[in-house]
Amino acid sequence: MVVRGGRGWHGRVLAAAVGVTAVAAATSVWTAQAGPVEERHARADASAHSPAPGAHSQARGGVPVAADIAHASDRGARGVNITIDDGPDPVWTPQVLRVLRENGVKATFCMVGTQARSHPDLVKAVVAAGHRLCDHTVSHDTTMAAKSQAYQSQEILDAERMITEASGGVRPLYYRAPGGAFTPYSRRLAASQGMRPLGWNVDSKDFERPGTAAVIATVKREISNGPTVLFHDAGGDRSQTVAALREVLPWLKQQGYSFGFPVR
Repeated sequence: MVVRGGRGWHGRVLAAAVGVTAVAAATSVWTAQAGPVEERHARADASAHSPAPGAHSQARGGVPVAADIAHASDRGARGVNITIDDGPDPVWTPQVLRVLRENGVKATFCMVGTQARSHPDLVKAVVAAGHRLCDHTVSHDTTMAAKSQAYQSQEILDAERMITEASGGVRPLYYRAPGGAFTPYSRRLAASQGMRPLGWNVDSKDFERPGTAAVIATVKREISNGPTVLFHDAGGDRSQTVAALREVLPWLKQQGYSFGFPVR
């Protein structure tokens, strides 16, 4: 579930300030590739308090440019970024993949860590089809902006590990906070791990299941707000999403849009 971005989402992404505290060790679970998770969290925490590579002279207010929330498309002014949240789901993700394939569209899949771990075959199918991966945290906690940096670190880094392992080694390139609950710390942390924070401009409202026609109308009405469009492939019955994508994708092409990925 998401907190809605609404109009004028550029520059208004939710960002709750949290106190600067030391990040404690989160767990003692070992992984074959990364070593102790608590050591990995500590290393990432140190990175999160430093500007991302190449951004040393461009930091604004202590947050490096690489940690800015992305909305633009790499296809320019007439580009559209299709983003799919909360999966993968064994029922709906294959159907979404089929519609994307039929229309020749690549998308960004913002995956929940536990879902990725449960369905590694679907994560691999997403990657094999040429789509990109995005870290959507372990548990999709929309209140995480109000919680400790240690908690934020665990949610982001453990999900990154789960998604990477499920994909067979392909890392997520973006981080989308559940409900847009970004903090300066979580943005820096994601950037330090090579993941660009990712917002959205158009909320299709598909999560609420208002009816296929309403989802389509929302996208058509709001696409002038910006290129990044939010859909879902999990969290309940997503038949309206699948049906809406079948109409929206050809319509966007007819309007002269091309499909790309969020800028990195």
